[in-house]
Amino acid sequence: MTLKPLIAVRNLTKSFASGQKAIDDVDFDVGQGEILTLLGPSGCGKTTILRCLAGFETPTGGSITIGGVTMSSGERGVLVPPERRGVGFVHQTYALWPHMSVFDTVAYALELRGKPRREREKLVKRALELVRLGGLEARLPSELSGGQQQRVALARSIAYDPSVVLLDEPLSNLDVKLREHTRLELRRLFKELQATAVYVTHDQAEAMAIADRCIVMSNGRIQQIGTPLEVYSNPANAFVADFMGSSNIFHAATSDPSSGTVDIGWDSFAVQHPRPDTASVCIKPKDVMLVADGTADNSFEAKVIARSFLGDFFKIVVAPTAALSVEIALHVFQYDAAPPAEGDVIWVRFPPQHLQPLAS
Repeated sequence: MTLKPLIAVRNLTKSFASGQKAIDDVDFDVGQGEILTLLGPSGCGKTTILRCLAGFETPTGGSITIGGVTMSSGERGVLVPPERRGVGFVHQTYALWPHMSVFDTVAYALELRGKPRREREKLVKRALELVRLGGLEARLPSELSGGQQQRVALARSIAYDPSVVLLDEPLSNLDVKLREHTRLELRRLFKELQATAVYVTHDQAEAMAIADRCIVMSNGRIQQIGTPLEVYSNPANAFVADFMGSSNIFHAATSDPSSGTVDIGWDSFAVQHPRPDTASVCIKPKDVMLVADGTADNSFEAKVIARSFLGDFFKIVVAPTAALSVEIALHVFQYDAAPPAEGDVIWVRFPPQHLQPLAS
């Protein structure tokens, strides 16, 4: 189902005084009620895009439209201030006032918007119940856990029913277990509110758990847009493949689409879906197989050079014996109870259906 666009970003650019381009000609839409994540490493431009949407940064070029209203346009000289954009913003550091109670913190945004006292009380109660903080109205930030502080910041941003909620790595200060729980709670909340959200993170697992769609960015440019499954399973290029979880990536010396093979220097492998513009191939560690011998296609001999236990599986690093001189190392996730030992010589197979050609 195609969602009606609520946010339209067109040809957005942002350059700093140094001449560096933080955002380079970015285009995307966000549908009504959609959760979109901006995902990428530090310095890729994702937070700058979020700040441009909020009105905290002035774009160098392009336009931003929210709800059919132009919020910024360099060509037309339009720049709507943050307080008139109707968006909520959740900061990475929560930005809670230490002297204000939970109730007063959430109510403050409503007071600034001129809401009467009785309406403020009703809206604060509703927001706190939505984030499951009912009964904690009188507490100060110092009396709350990190997860509770994060939810206060979220309640403050949704209390006045903004058209869009913008979130800048809101879970980065939480421990691993709490992050896993809270990201599911955030998705539940946004879907319950039918809220439109743009969520910035560098955590791939977080993005995939929360988002309806992901935008993967690098150096101010969009590398791929798609559902979490699409981006993870069918990366557009080597950068996306490497960023979206562990991948073994090999430069393609030659590619022959007619025969369905790719030469990666130390061996040649069959692929199920060849492409003429292949620049590299990738395979995820979970898809690499350990086999008894070299009779199957795409199998080769390798030596185990390292092994570590990660709870649910063993991570095994192997070096193909045909490539020992160039120090090729690839990762294998082994879920069996008896994995090979370090120093063992084994047989490894790349199933053709899991060996994915990538463009440059």
